[in-house]
Amino acid sequence: MNNSRLLRQSSRILFSALLLLSWGCVHHIHVTPAPPTVSPTAIAQSLQIIVPFLAIEGADHRPGITLLDWPAQDLRSAAINYIQSRRSFASVSDKPAGLTLRINAWLTMRSRRDYHYRLRLESALGPSSTASIKSYLVEKETVGSNVRWTTASDQTPITEIVQAALDELLSQIEADHLLYQNGPR
Repeated sequence: MNNSRLLRQSSRILFSALLLLSWGCVHHIHVTPAPPTVSPTAIAQSLQIIVPFLAIEGADHRPGITLLDWPAQDLRSAAINYIQSRRSFASVSDKPAGLTLRINAWLTMRSRRDYHYRLRLESALGPSSTASIKSYLVEKETVGSNVRWTTASDQTPITEIVQAALDELLSQIEADHLLYQNGPR
């Protein structure tokens, strides 16, 4: 009887410890990048942003970190707010519009001495009703802390890398502004 009681008590303690550990180990990421400048060549069309997925690969299951939570909806909202602030298009939202920008995203995290974050954005822009006019590829990398004990240790480098990636993506799109000035084809 003592062994079964001890086993039940040990099981409860283990379950409680795992439950407490899981509550404190999820890093919920929310990014709010701001453009460094306003677009010199705004495109006079409405834009719909679609982020169908955001794949996360790598060090998010390291000891002490059970999960990195960064939903594709957060990246979509960040891109919408960034493009609105930059004034690259007449309007931007997640609703159907004259042009559609589809952004497929991958975040890769690797642990060397410090954590390395790499963001890859594959984007296609074109009229909503037809195939895209042009595709864009942006890859950015940054180095974070050598530990990931708090959400900020992931959020800070991820915010920096999203900022850099959106800066480059919008610079590329704005350089091609003449392709998008005349409305849907």
